[in-house]
Amino acid sequence: MIEDITLRVSPDISADEDKLAQVLVNTVGTRQLNDWRIVRRSVDARGKAVVVNVTLRIATDSDKVVPSDYKETEFKPVAENAPQVIIVGAGPAGLFAALKAIQIGLRPIVLERGKDVDSRRLDLVKISREQKLDENSNYCFGEGGAGAYSDGKLYTRSKKRGDNKEVLQLLVQHGASHDILIEAHPHIGSDKLPKVIKNIRATIEKNGGKVYFNTRMMKLLIESGTVIGAETSDGQRFLGPVILATGHSARDVYRQLYNDNIRLEAKGFAMGVRLEHPQEEVDRMQYHCKGQRPTALPPAEYRFVTQIDGRGVYSFCMCPGGVVVPSASGVNESVVNGMSASARAGRWANSGMVVEIRPDDFPEYSLNGDPFELLRLQEDYERRFYEAADSSLKAPAQRMTDFISGRLSDSLERSSYAPGLISKRVDELLPPFIALRLKEGFKNFAKQRKGFMSENATVIGLESRTSSPVRIPRDPVTLEHTDVKGLYPAGEGAGYAGGIVSAALDGIRCVESISSRLRESDNLSQSGETKE
Repeated sequence: MIEDITLRVSPDISADEDKLAQVLVNTVGTRQLNDWRIVRRSVDARGKAVVVNVTLRIATDSDKVVPSDYKETEFKPVAENAPQVIIVGAGPAGLFAALKAIQIGLRPIVLERGKDVDSRRLDLVKISREQKLDENSNYCFGEGGAGAYSDGKLYTRSKKRGDNKEVLQLLVQHGASHDILIEAHPHIGSDKLPKVIKNIRATIEKNGGKVYFNTRMMKLLIESGTVIGAETSDGQRFLGPVILATGHSARDVYRQLYNDNIRLEAKGFAMGVRLEHPQEEVDRMQYHCKGQRPTALPPAEYRFVTQIDGRGVYSFCMCPGGVVVPSASGVNESVVNGMSASARAGRWANSGMVVEIRPDDFPEYSLNGDPFELLRLQEDYERRFYEAADSSLKAPAQRMTDFISGRLSDSLERSSYAPGLISKRVDELLPPFIALRLKEGFKNFAKQRKGFMSENATVIGLESRTSSPVRIPRDPVTLEHTDVKGLYPAGEGAGYAGGIVSAALDGIRCVESISSRLRESDNLSQSGETKE
């Protein structure tokens, strides 16, 4: 018999297969246990005693082996005459769209404005050490997209785009640890993800796809209301339906589309700060331990959410044992984000702490009814924080307790942020709409978790790239733009995803929609019918 059994065990038992096996034998009782493996694992720190929920798939009695549900996808070279699909952007939406295209016999042409992931890494070093920013190769732009160097988190609560198992198994197939198929909150780590991304590119190119770096889309090619391809900055033209997977920071693309009379919409997003604690304080807060956390437990993470005056205030992109990084994509901007290596062994933990913003919350940024009101807000405050940091990549910062009390910090704690911090009234640099809600949110979170409010915690600004402030509208069924055929907005930049897995699934769905449309056209052609 094949069945799943969930055990609630101590962290020490969960980390020792022999001890875990003994608990399992005692649970199974008189039945003959032939085989078992872990299929799910999660830490439950809600009570005073931390436990680990371990789901085991077991084979008993007549069943001798637990079958594996891990399956590798077979990729074959596409036919020479295969239809092309043009994919703008090599982030998760673009790369997984390309993999799906090959799988179903389409030839993906990936156009990436930035550099390959290895060259990109060198540019990131220059940002932190020399404060030199390449506007096409940074934490937002380049192979792998914004997710490549922001921890590689794979957790998503969204189920509407499909089963995330396909994405996770493809990541494992290309070099990620099998643990991501088991952990409740899987992540790869910014030190491991680049290799996975390179392996994905190798699969794409080995099977007939093309990936062009330093290749920026300048305009869409449109005939009779249908997108037939894209033209790049060097004058090349690539023909085929276009998946627009440019990420949440490609502001020039939004403005280009708007100038070409392609409809866009203002979209709500969230903005705030990055909050950095010593990791040991987060461990004590979450695991209720007085000293160091038990070695069997991973570095602790948290998730907070509350409502303040009708708007959500919540933690975002929690990075245990991570670092705060400069994430601007253009000059004269101050933007921060967080990332962790696979071991999450750093001294600090950080998380975005942000406030929900909706269209019309800032009517002063509305101009002639265009869709860029929240984009202008985002740009304005990124410049404001940059200027407050003496026009450098240093980040304005304030002790958490001073932020709440409304006073300048006389000194700041050491930080993981490599370019350095500068003491400023972050609470005054933020819009009052956000600052007041953050202060109340912090107070609420402190009531929920003893130790959250800390003199050693630092508020660092500005966290502004949580998602796109613009949406590119599309048909919910065909996924094509509502007004322009042949254009498939995808991923975070289009306003339809929020993270690696959801963006990857969205890219996959766009390719499936294109394939369905091509099959429909072929069927009509073979039957002698023509489409209007």
